[in-house]
This record gives sequence, structure tokens and C-alpha cells, in this order.
Amino acid sequence: MSYPVRNRERGFTHVEALIAIGISGMMLGAITTTFITQQKFYAAQEEITAMVQGTRAAMDMMSREIRMAGYSSTRVNFDGITYSAAQIQIRADLAGDGNTTGLNENIIYSYDAPNLRIVRNAGSGDQPFAENIQALAFEYKKQDGSAATTSAEIRQIKITMTGRTAKRDPNYSPNGGYRTYTLTSLVTPTNLAYSVYTR
Repeated sequence: MSYPVRNRERGFTHVEALIAIGISGMMLGAITTTFITQQKFYAAQEEITAMVQGTRAAMDMMSREIRMAGYSSTRVNFDGITYSAAQIQIRADLAGDGNTTGLNENIIYSYDAPNLRIVRNAGSGDQPFAENIQALAFEYKKQDGSAATTSAEIRQIKITMTGRTAKRDPNYSPNGGYRTYTLTSLVTPTNLAYSVYTR
């Protein structure tokens, strides 16, 4: 006598399926949350890196041009830096023709506050130089380090520049969500130091 073979294969019960779906959902949620958090972190880090690099590059180029202030191969006597709290004007006789009217021989850096940027004028009008700059200040110093009040006294220039991120970070509450980076540089144009003895 033969007996029918029972099918011993079974699928998941409804309860087991619901538990599996619940666990999978929690794991997927945790992975998604981790991914989103990492994306926000990397985006914030990219903004900070761009801000720091932009601020440093602007400071380096400005400092390089300030160091040339007062240069003249023909020993023509002129003020290499013009005293002004609102801007910095750099003059140099790079062509050696006895004046400062040539290309890049009379440069003005100023701060455009409404547009959060530094502009550079080398004779053809204001041109954007550095974006996302929150503040720019110049301090002029004499040979002994005290504050200079006239163009003839200037021997050093202290530049303070504050850059900021281009985009807000919603996880950062100070400064309206914008991160900042302040850089200070004390520049000594060697040609201005030389001009102490020639004036």
C-alpha cells in the first residue's frame, strides 16, 4: 500500500515576511541616513576648502604686488603706497621709464561690500578679483611699527581678509550659516624701506 508524499516545503508565513520587510526597511533607512549625512559633510568640506584656497590665493597675489610698491630702476622718487583706509593703491615703475602709467604700474585694490568681493583696478576700471570676501582691512605702519598717517611714512602694510563660504551650511548656526576664514599678512615692500634713505 502506498501513501501520498506530503510536500514538506513551506514558504514564509505572513509574520515572518513582515519581520523580514521591517528589518530590511530599518537597514535601508540607516544606510540612507548615513549616506545623506556623509553627502552633507562632504559638501560642507568642499565649501570650506574652496573658501580657504580662494582667500589664500587672493592674499598671496595682493601681497606679491604690494611687495613691488615703490620699485624704480631709475630711482625716480614717488610714493609706492598711497595712504587710504578704504583702499590700497600700489605704484611701481616696472617699465623703467621714469613714471607709473604703464600696465600694472598703478594698481588699486578696494572692497566692494554690497557684492562681498575685492575689486582690482589696474587702469581699466574695477575688475572682480576675489569673490565671497566678508571683510578687508588695511593698516599702514611706519619703520618702527607704529601707525603711519601719511603716504611718505608707510613701510609696512598689515592686511586682514575674511573669506566666507559661497553657500550656507544649514547645520552651522553662527554667521547666518556661512563659515568664515580670516587671514592676516604683514607685508614689507623692500623698495619702500630703501626709499627711507633716498627721500
